[in-house]
Amino acid sequence: ERRQLLRQRGEREAAAERIHFVHHFTHLVDHGFLHILGYYNVDDEDTKTMEAHETEILGVLGIPDPYQEG
Repeated sequence: ERRQLLRQRGEREAAAERIHFVHHFTHLVDHGFLHILGYYNVDDEDTKTMEAHETEILGVLGIPDPYQEG
């Protein structure tokens, strides 16, 4: 039940952003993993650093930059 609700939420978020669900899910895992490694997005500088790492990791996986508008 809970897994289904979480997946539905992820699917809604991905649809709202007009991105593939797997890309959205992978970005969430990437983001969480960086937190585990000690990265935080508390202020603008930390956020830019974390987003740069996320974008790099996702790029290696062939996933477009989630922060690039367009």
